[in-house]
Amino acid sequence: MIEEAKTSFEPKDNAYLVGCDEAEKMFLEAWKNNSLHQSWLISGIKGIGKATFAYKIARFLLSEDGEKKDNLSSLDISPDSNTFRQVAKGSHPEFKLIERGYIDKDRKKIVKAIKDGSYLSDDELASLKKSSVISVDDVRTINEFLSKKSADGKWRVVLVDCADEMNSASANAILKILEEPPHKSMILLVSHNPAVLLPTIKSRCAKLHLAPLKDTQVASLLRRYRSDLSEDIIKKLALISGGSIGKAISYADGNALEMYEEIYSLATAGKKFKTADMLNFCDRAVADDENYNLFKELVLKFLTEQARSLNKVEDTADMYEKATKTFKETETLNLDKRQAVMTIMVAICRVY
Repeated sequence: MIEEAKTSFEPKDNAYLVGCDEAEKMFLEAWKNNSLHQSWLISGIKGIGKATFAYKIARFLLSEDGEKKDNLSSLDISPDSNTFRQVAKGSHPEFKLIERGYIDKDRKKIVKAIKDGSYLSDDELASLKKSSVISVDDVRTINEFLSKKSADGKWRVVLVDCADEMNSASANAILKILEEPPHKSMILLVSHNPAVLLPTIKSRCAKLHLAPLKDTQVASLLRRYRSDLSEDIIKKLALISGGSIGKAISYADGNALEMYEEIYSLATAGKKFKTADMLNFCDRAVADDENYNLFKELVLKFLTEQARSLNKVEDTADMYEKATKTFKETETLNLDKRQAVMTIMVAICRVY
């Protein structure tokens, strides 16, 4: 990876990973003992490196060397290797990625560009919209992929990112594959919320759960991926990220820290808050859907942090419940969002 102020860390080409030592050790031991399960469910909150870890497993299996089995202590392979580059480009013949496809209109744009021998710019690619679910047709392509034997008798790897996005049809389709996977085939399912998956899917997978990252780990990764940030900002972002480097980077690239500090400032002013400051904050919080969704996320984070650090645990728990109820009612009944923000913030000020 090239390190710079705004470097990307997409899972497919990221060789750097922290926080998964135990999961890596568990998988490596199973491989060394020739007891690898053929389906693995990799779970944990968003933005902690689940897909990055899944790619790490895939690259390892596709380049495995049994003669070095006793000497290996990690799943790492060189970023300069052909396997690493091919998997990153999506061109490895024994690797298949299953994810949400583009909506029909945007898929046609891609097909047309290919037929015309042209290409879409980065801005055009970024504007393309993906489907809300992984379709059953996408999952069914796995059967054809696995039906072909590997040219060198090694592993074939399918990565589903993420399994939560399958609908009932695609979930049932992959269940049939999990029931009788072909020899030396590996299916990796990434999941942010395993509770939404079919129990029969979970029962057919070995499980690797990745815990949220420690604040120190998030801070270390922020120094790597956003080296232009000050130490003060890095520490604050690590604190509110909830153990997710993906969330921390998203916050760093947006206005999350500014909004969080405004929430904190208003809340700690208590009943002495300035009406003008409150009104201005509410206006900014509902300026667009992105700001409103960010407010919903950050105010709940604030309450969670307060519950950990203050003695007003019961009051904070009640406030958390009231906030979530207000958000739900606002969405369900299509109520005024600005009023919802005002109601929640004033209630918080009365508590603190």
